[in-house]
Amino acid sequence: MDKLIYLIYPIMGVVLFWSCKVYRKGEWNEGAFSISQMKAIQGFSALCIMLHHTGQKTCAPWHPQRYIVHGLDLFVPFGYFFVGIFLFCSGYGLYKSYQSKPDYLKGYFGRRVLPVILSFYTTGFLFLIVRYLLGEKMDGLAILWYVTGLKLCNPNTWFVIALPFLYLGFYLAFRFCKKERTALAALCAWVFVYVWIGTVVDHNDWWMRGEWWYNSVHFFLIGIFFAKYEEKLLPKIKKHYLLYLLLTFVGMFVLYRVSVFAMDFFSYYGENFNAPHKVLRRWACLISQILASCSFVFFVFILGMKIRFGNRFLHFMGGITLEFYLIHGLFVELFGYNFADVTDSLYYIRNVALMTLVVFIPSLPAAILLQKFHKLLIGKLTGHQ
Repeated sequence: MDKLIYLIYPIMGVVLFWSCKVYRKGEWNEGAFSISQMKAIQGFSALCIMLHHTGQKTCAPWHPQRYIVHGLDLFVPFGYFFVGIFLFCSGYGLYKSYQSKPDYLKGYFGRRVLPVILSFYTTGFLFLIVRYLLGEKMDGLAILWYVTGLKLCNPNTWFVIALPFLYLGFYLAFRFCKKERTALAALCAWVFVYVWIGTVVDHNDWWMRGEWWYNSVHFFLIGIFFAKYEEKLLPKIKKHYLLYLLLTFVGMFVLYRVSVFAMDFFSYYGENFNAPHKVLRRWACLISQILASCSFVFFVFILGMKIRFGNRFLHFMGGITLEFYLIHGLFVELFGYNFADVTDSLYYIRNVALMTLVVFIPSLPAAILLQKFHKLLIGKLTGHQ
């Protein structure tokens, strides 16, 4: 029964390529960067992130050996690759919307920022209730930190703290800088400061608590710059398509191995063994991960220029990615060997295939209900029913 989990790899292949269209020589998928294609790719990435978090709970090497059950090992180290997909699409879509829609910045926070903040607090509140019901010991101060969000009740919500920060930087830059070049420079500085803060802060229980908070945010900028120069870049990619496809494909593997070496040699966790120059060490690790993840994301979208991805299921997943991303972790913790390393889980499912199903199946209706609730709440808050 434990071997059934390995079926997930061909299943994910079927999910990705079902109903896809492959274009012949000289033909191109002109919708490679359309909303439809990006939603499909994001939907697939959401599934991969679910498997990443499930793998982290079942076979990551930092868990006690008696709880490690292999099967999802391939997904464990690549979470930031798939988050990079989301951030690239966010930056790309944001710039395109700004360029094509007059007065786009009016009502910007209601459209872009408010849904993310609501998702952060609603899922955090659900986690808080479950933590309390499962018996986590918490005093009034601990509850206050959880309620305010200064301490993450839902361990996966770092993403929805980083995203509003990036959206805010975009708003400030394009609202107050008269020239676009100046706005882009200001936004680059904004993101750099965020990353720099992340490399300075040691691992902790609060915000900016580890490298996963900042090792994929560069894709927000990359998505914006790609959108700006898309018309110049695409003809060049098409002219030497096989070369770029091969370079990014090989780069994924080579640069990933380089990043593994860099993290083993320099380590993000220099504070744990009093390593000198711990910030420089983190930058060395970060740069190696940036190169590896760029190869992956570029490969995905270059491949998309020849293959049109999309089917009903992927488009459905693409419509609930934010809520699915935030809520599936609740079920990972409920059926793992403990709940967020702080209390007993509801029921420990050791079989990884069964646990994956038990995580996936309730996450779908939960994400749908959350999305409906958020839309209703946003309608009341903004006056748009």
